[in-house]
Amino acid sequence: MRFYDALANNESAVRDLSDETLKKIAHELTENLRQNLSVDWSERESVRAKLQRMVKRILRKYKYPPDSQEAAVELVLQQAQAQALGESWGE
Repeated sequence: MRFYDALANNESAVRDLSDETLKKIAHELTENLRQNLSVDWSERESVRAKLQRMVKRILRKYKYPPDSQEAAVELVLQQAQAQALGESWGE
């Protein structure tokens, strides 16, 4: 569950959110990215910006701590890009 690891990388997120909530966020991110990912998203800033907004919205929905939210967003997008380039979408 790569997105879970990215989210749990933030100490305050682990402290403030339950393991179940982090799993829900990771699942929702996986499903949304799977539905919105286009093959060339890494080359098109508009698509990347759309995905970035979507990730931020999901993190805010679950009250992910804002102190490291930008780092979590970037890590999730990097992982999504790696998966889009050939890795599986396993959670």
